[in-house]
Amino acid sequence: MSTRTTLIISSVLIVAAILAGLLLWSQLPEQMASHWNVNDQVDGYMPKFWGLFLMPLVTLGMLVLFLVVPSIDPLKANIAQFREAFNLFIVLIIGFMLYVHGLTLAWSLGYQGFKMSMAMLPFMGILFIAIGFMLRKAKRNFFIGIRTPWTLSSDSVWDETHRLGAILFMASGVLAVIGGFLGGMLAFWFLFVPLIGSTLFLLVYSYVLYRRETKA
Repeated sequence: MSTRTTLIISSVLIVAAILAGLLLWSQLPEQMASHWNVNDQVDGYMPKFWGLFLMPLVTLGMLVLFLVVPSIDPLKANIAQFREAFNLFIVLIIGFMLYVHGLTLAWSLGYQGFKMSMAMLPFMGILFIAIGFMLRKAKRNFFIGIRTPWTLSSDSVWDETHRLGAILFMASGVLAVIGGFLGGMLAFWFLFVPLIGSTLFLLVYSYVLYRRETKA
């Protein structure tokens, strides 16, 4: 996916979310649900203005960050080698953020016949699978990927860590999708345990690879 296409798709999604907020303003309560606990119960609210526009604004800021920062990375030539995969990730995460926003709007409009975890987790799983796909292609840089002192110091440590990281994140994505169908506390375990476990393991793994390389 080209950067131009990424910008167009993401901008259309953000503008659509802002327009939806303007059109639905009069139909929504003054306090909107903004957070759900692990049992899919609402435990947080925010004023209508922020409920309608905070997520689109945050998403806009993320889009600007994603598009601008890689261009100032000292290793931006490496990013160019996997830019298409990164652009796909941008569209998916923008889409995910605004999908969650849409769920909160639906809930506040009275369409509450769904569990938030079961609605969110399958999409999150797809996002993790996309991250795994991107990690498999990622080259050493200071902005995108598994950035530890050891991966950043060596191309071989970076490549090997990301090769395994791609598998672990894709597996975590599959488990998140399964968790989405279970809902409740099980969904929480299926999401966070594999993700946190994979992250910690990759941190240690990159260090072990670096020590092995420097001793060789």
